[in-house]
Amino acid sequence: MNRIKMRKRIVGLLRSCATGLPRDVEAALKAAYLRERGTGREVLGTILENVAAARRLSYPLCQDTGTPIFYVTTPRSYDRLKIGGEITAAVRDATRSIPLRPNAVDPVTGENSGDNTGIGFPVVHFQEWDRKKVRIELMLKGGGSENVTQLYRLPDAGLKAGRDLDGAARCVLDAVNKAQGLGCPPYIIGVGLGGLADESLKLSKRQLMRRLKDKNRDPELAGLEKKLLKDINTLRIGPMGLGGKTTALAVKAGKQHRGPASYFVAVSFMCWACRRGVIEVDA
Repeated sequence: MNRIKMRKRIVGLLRSCATGLPRDVEAALKAAYLRERGTGREVLGTILENVAAARRLSYPLCQDTGTPIFYVTTPRSYDRLKIGGEITAAVRDATRSIPLRPNAVDPVTGENSGDNTGIGFPVVHFQEWDRKKVRIELMLKGGGSENVTQLYRLPDAGLKAGRDLDGAARCVLDAVNKAQGLGCPPYIIGVGLGGLADESLKLSKRQLMRRLKDKNRDPELAGLEKKLLKDINTLRIGPMGLGGKTTALAVKAGKQHRGPASYFVAVSFMCWACRRGVIEVDA
């Protein structure tokens, strides 16, 4: 595939993510709407009306169109500079044409680049596989849900949390309780166990790309996800923090080996506007 066609495909991916929800997320919101009563039901009804209007008009779901995070899987020895350049160009094009809100701000000068590009913006992660395809996954990560991210170091005396799954669960519940409605629930929550501090955070964010009904291959983590979802939804924070049965739609957890001296637990949040998608193109 030539560069122009690839860029157009990436712009299309950005458009579909910005203006629509994945089917599994929309289905989960509809199911939650049927379960809720009172204010929670009204809030979810408004969210679903917004989803339908955004799809019909091809307008962004939210005024904060987020930070574009790309996960790119390529064949071995593939030219990453080339595809990285096309991703950056596509983000510029999409900012004008969709449009996306310009969100790339220099932390020193406070200046906005105006086109969603800059140092480390968009975020692009690379990995390789043996297939002759390029797989491009995209998440548009809103600022509200990013602001309630939490990183814990176990043991934590304040939470009475030890270095085990029960301690990790206490961290997740504490993070949700701190977030309340600030990150625009119902949430999808990603949990990263182990690794270095920064790697734990990356792992937790990667979980947000998983399908809501997928089953964790690790039976202990699968049990943790199920229990946490049940416990979180007893907190009664509810849609947009206004009370109700549905504080989270899913909890997804991943693990990686850690050093003996460290046990990190990272908790990342995705708002109800779970904007994610994937394309594959010939290499």
